Amino acid sequence: MTISMAGLPAFLLYFVVGAALIAAFSAIYLRMTAHDEIALIRGGNISAAVAMGGNIVGFSLPLEQAISQASSIPDCVLWAVVAMIIQFIAYGLARLLIPELSRKIEEDRLPSAVMLAVIAVVSGTLAAASMTE
Repeated sequence: MTISMAGLPAFLLYFVVGAALIAAFSAIYLRMTAHDEIALIRGGNISAAVAMGGNIVGFSLPLEQAISQASSIPDCVLWAVVAMIIQFIAYGLARLLIPELSRKIEEDRLPSAVMLAVIAVVSGTLAAASMTE
């Protein structure tokens, strides 16, 4: 069996771009929330961790699809931006559906955080499935 490392440069490039896109999504998401998610997580707030984790997973699902079918880095970034926009719309929808969402997360009320995470993952899954070649 021959092991080839010919694809390693492309792997590293897409991995770094993917990680940067996740970091960018996370930074924007943290600015969108009315509460300090990182401080809450550091303080042991499970709801904040569930909400943020669900949103990162919700973005990562279509990002994975974008990476796997991208014809180039700009193509991948374009589809990742589309996925980000969908996630931000989903967050806005969650805020409409769950009154006082930020306050409930600050109070560590898990049902609201779980519902936000579910909305994020479902919208990410739908976005990923909708990305066709």
